[in-house]
Amino acid sequence: HEVNATQNPSRRRDGERDVIMAGNADEVSWDDQQNICAFGRLNTRLHEVNAELKAKSKIVEDLDEASNELIIADDDTVRFSVGETFVTVDNDDAETMLQAQITEVGAEVSALEKEKKDITSAMAELKEKLYKKFGNNINLEE
Repeated sequence: HEVNATQNPSRRRDGERDVIMAGNADEVSWDDQQNICAFGRLNTRLHEVNAELKAKSKIVEDLDEASNELIIADDDTVRFSVGETFVTVDNDDAETMLQAQITEVGAEVSALEKEKKDITSAMAELKEKLYKKFGNNINLEE
């Protein structure tokens, strides 16, 4: 379906692509389109990272609770979850295994926090560049 300039003055046909005009601003160039798409991809990844961080926080909370329960346990052995199986291990071994899991999840959280910071920084740069060119004619909400 083709839109011509007389039907909708904010759009015009450029070859096989619709070019959206931003008020009195310049045309949307290929680089602008790439920047807009990059912002969208970064925004999607930011939401994924936030969801992963939320899940990892729950895991850390559960591991801390398990660590506290292990400290007050009277038994010499406990059942420790390995994948979908429970294995009976000594309390000392369970504590070591639990600390290893806490360290591993902590490293994953740190990596996600760094990625979130990098994504946020890249999005801010793209926002600045695109708002500078298009002003209020573009909406880059997260």
